[in-house]
Parts: sequence; structure tokens; C-alpha cells
Amino acid sequence: MAVELSIVMPCLNEAETLATCIRKAQSYLDRSGVSGEIVIGDNGSTDGSQQIATSLGARVIPIPIRGYGAALYGAITAAHGRYCIMGDSDDSYDFEKLDAFVDKLREGYDLVMGNRFQGGILPGAMPWKNRYIGNPILSTIGKILFRAEVGDFHCGLRGFSKGAFQRMDLRTTGMEFASEMVIKAKLMGMKMTEVPTTLRPDGRSRPPHLLPYRDGWRHLRFMLLHSPRWLFLYPGSLLILLGLAGCAWLLPGPRVVYGIEFDVHTLLYAFVAVLLGFQFVSFAVFTKVFAISEGLLPEDARLNRVFRYITLEVGLIAGALLVAFGIGGSIFAVSGWAKESFGVLDAERMLRIVMPSVFSLTLGVQIICASFFLSILGLRRR
Repeated sequence: MAVELSIVMPCLNEAETLATCIRKAQSYLDRSGVSGEIVIGDNGSTDGSQQIATSLGARVIPIPIRGYGAALYGAITAAHGRYCIMGDSDDSYDFEKLDAFVDKLREGYDLVMGNRFQGGILPGAMPWKNRYIGNPILSTIGKILFRAEVGDFHCGLRGFSKGAFQRMDLRTTGMEFASEMVIKAKLMGMKMTEVPTTLRPDGRSRPPHLLPYRDGWRHLRFMLLHSPRWLFLYPGSLLILLGLAGCAWLLPGPRVVYGIEFDVHTLLYAFVAVLLGFQFVSFAVFTKVFAISEGLLPEDARLNRVFRYITLEVGLIAGALLVAFGIGGSIFAVSGWAKESFGVLDAERMLRIVMPSVFSLTLGVQIICASFFLSILGLRRR
């Protein structure tokens, strides 16, 4: 009989609770009549968890690479079901109540997320800093960065089709695996929804593997790195616009606003803002291209269209023109100094020639180097 559902659990020394989780999963399969299997991704347990799982009829997949994501990826890859539901093996999720997940998967949803805030968090199940600070903040950031309408970004109980999982091509091996799944599903335009689920205190006597501050930062860092627009592009673009506005305003001469004079000192900051902004934008493009080439992000049609026109040769020409302008301005400044017999000059007037020249030289060299580096990142390789 074809397997419709694989219930997948990661495991690292979960002898205290693993049997309970497997029995609950088996109870659901028996009650619902869903043809299914239970798959355990074992991450090198030394407490007999493997024997407990096999004695209860679960299939154990040894995963040599350590990490939450590695254990789940190996187990899901080995699963035979059309659909998969993953959940922790610490008895914090109720595997007897999976009907809502299966119903939504049968309706055609690619990813079905559990929502603990809708279903209920029992006393002692989640530390207050996670419940009221960490999870709401990270979920809100996820909504902003990726427009993912998910109220509980990091719920560990979730279902998905095997086909959707294969298309996601997940790469991370740690706790970031959970974030990567939601991010890629959203970026790839997959059909997502949420169902209420209840979180209860886990049944272990030892502390959990999760470290709130460290793993919270890892999730935040991962989301930022997967959104180069917010991390680099938008701040860089803002710096460039503000810098160019400042240059256009101050280059003709000093300005006075409410009795305060703005002159070449402020103009210098405006030029630096443009240079910094260009570096931010460059890093946005570098990050995007690298992430796509490594399979961390899906292909971006808009970026591909841009690269049809902005090539290595275009970058080299633009950079060379800026360098030539900078050299020309520098020669003009030196010739003016020579006319004064290399004596004392009007500093404000001369700086309005020297600063644009130095700026053009610097920006031109940056564009040339960035063009070469971008071409290296974009090389097709096996």
C-alpha cells in the first residue's frame, strides 16, 4: 500500500520521550486510517534511542552530520510518504492531533505551519522571553523581510509535500533549517497556510538542546542574510541618495541654514556617504548572486534581466570613465596650484575640485573591482 504520510522526528538522546511520541504518532495513523510511517533521523544517540524506535516499528535513519537541520533533512529525504509532518521528539507536540495538517496538505497546500499562539501554549511550555519577545519579534521580522504571513515563524510542528521539500533544496544543517524552509517556500511562491497547534512542556528531565539567545541570533542572522535588500540594498540606496543630494547642494558653494554654515566639511561627508552606499549596494548584489549560485536562494528573474545589460565590460567602461575624470580633475587642480607657484591656495575653492576628483577615482576603481568580482561569482561551475 502506498505511503501517504511520513511522520518525521529528529533525535539526539531522546530515550525519555521518544517512545511516547512514536506511540502517539502510531495512534493517529491507526485512528485516522492514513497509510503512513514513522521515520526517526538519529543524530548519533548514545542512550538507546535507536533500539526504542525500532522496537516500536519506526524506521531509524542514521545521520552522521550533527545538527537539527541535518537530522531532519536526512530523515525526510529517506521518507516514503507523499506528505511529511515533522515535529520534535521531546513530547512537546501532540502527534495524535495531526488531522488539520493532513486536511490542508490534501487540499493542495505545499507547506502547513503550526501556530502555537493560536492553538495554545500550556504553562511552562515556553520561557516568557521566547513567548513574549523572541518569537513575536522574529516572526514580525520574517513578515517584513519576506512578506510571509506566518504568525509563528519557528513552530517545530509543520507539514509539507515531499515534492515541495525537494524543490526547496534546503542546505542548512542547524536550527536555521526551520527558517530556511519558510523563507524558500515564500520566495518560490509556494502555497502556505497555518493551523492551530498546542505546545506543552516537554517530558525530558534534562535541559533542551535549544539555547534561546544563541539560536535566536542564528535565526535573525539567517533571515537578514537571506534578505540582502533589507540588509544592504535599501540602506545603501538611501546613503547614495542622501549623499548625492548633499553633493549637489554644497558643490556650488557654502550654504547657510538658520545661521549655520555648511561648507566643504559637510561636502566631504556627502561624498563618503555615496561611496559607502555604493559598497552596500555592491554587497547586496554579491550576496544575492552567491546565495543563488549555492542554492540558498531561488533564481531571480529581475536580476537576470539586469545582468543582460550590466556586464563586466559595461562595468569596466564605467569605472574607466570615472577614473579618467578623476585623473583629469586632479591634473586640473595641480595645474591651478602651479599657476600660484605651488604656494598658498584658496582651500575651499580647491577642495571643490579635489574632492570630486578623488571621489571619481575611488568610485571608478571600486566599480572595476566589483565588476571583476561579480563576474567570478557568476561563473558557471560543477
